[in-house]
Amino acid sequence: MRRLNERTLIGRLQSLGVASRADLAKALGMSQPTAGKIVDKLLERGILEEVESAEAGAPRKTGAPNRLGRPGRMLRLNRRHPRFLAMELGVTETRLAALPVGAEADDRWSVQVPTPGSAEEWLRQLAAAAGRIHQKHFWGVLVSVPGLVDEPAGRVLFSPNLHWTERVELPKLIGQVWNAPVLLVQEERALALGHQSADPRGDDFLLVDFGEGVGGAVIVGGKPYANPLPISGELGHTPVPGNQRPCGCGAVGCLETLVSSRGLLASFAEADRGGAPAWPVLAQHIAERGVVPWLAAALETTGAVIAGALNVLGLRRVVITGCLVELPGLVMEHLSGVIKRGAMWGRFGEVIVQAAPRRRTAGLVAAGLDRLVLPMPSGLRAEAGTAPGERGTETGWD
Repeated sequence: MRRLNERTLIGRLQSLGVASRADLAKALGMSQPTAGKIVDKLLERGILEEVESAEAGAPRKTGAPNRLGRPGRMLRLNRRHPRFLAMELGVTETRLAALPVGAEADDRWSVQVPTPGSAEEWLRQLAAAAGRIHQKHFWGVLVSVPGLVDEPAGRVLFSPNLHWTERVELPKLIGQVWNAPVLLVQEERALALGHQSADPRGDDFLLVDFGEGVGGAVIVGGKPYANPLPISGELGHTPVPGNQRPCGCGAVGCLETLVSSRGLLASFAEADRGGAPAWPVLAQHIAERGVVPWLAAALETTGAVIAGALNVLGLRRVVITGCLVELPGLVMEHLSGVIKRGAMWGRFGEVIVQAAPRRRTAGLVAAGLDRLVLPMPSGLRAEAGTAPGERGTETGWD
């Protein structure tokens, strides 16, 4: 019960941004002494911090109670002390940042190193990166990983664009550089958790990210969709009739070979009979000529796939992140129109398609809080909405 109360209080504080003890007690239906004991424990652990009202920063979020009289001391997630090391294992680049529990919504990476083609070279890159990070001790290392990831087991099962990760135990590898628990989070799940932390009152949604690949993640009931298998949101590997491009997954004709960043540049080069154009050149081309036929065909196919996913999942909200958002707005307008026409809910209701920035670091911190700092006892995780078979990693904060 204590752990449930702690998690509930933190969730409420994430929604409010800043709050007083009285605010939290009222919002949670607790007595002030009970809420006060929970707050004191979280302050002692360094999860929360007290600040003067003027120091609390951003304006209070929607739903926070108004207060009369002299401002008192407020509570917020600790922003002063880095507690986690966040890492994005990307196809071409690995990025790192030391983050507090109260991480900002927008990504801010402090160190970038190339992602090489072998585990041995990657380990050398991490060792070099560690020297550039002043903080040395962390509650956990939180790693955003592409591909099919068995998060509880800490294993990459299949990674179309980084096959070497399938043959190593990433947590043990990272543990050679940082002596801390290592948590793997599938990259689209991290993005979805990050978006939810920035918009906790929004509807459930399907997030689709476009980058080196194309993937998705689902938030249902305010939590990541619970899958019986460690696979979901693999929209990028939907086969497209007539597409003959080989994919890193071993198949031919996958959607991501058309609408990933590399796929779009390849189509642009083919259409213009040019070399290997840069992304800004493609953006300028679209701004000048609009949604040209090859791009329109790719967006029509992509929109149909996303609409099909909405129809299966029973959702009406789509969040688009990544490289498509960086292109002129008419690209998103075209894609949005296709999705809304294809989604069944659009026949008699509203389908929402929104562009959003990537919020990977915020999602990683949310996962770290959930599974490392305040994990649910194993017998209660399914009841709290955790995927079947998923288990928390106890780290001694009790």
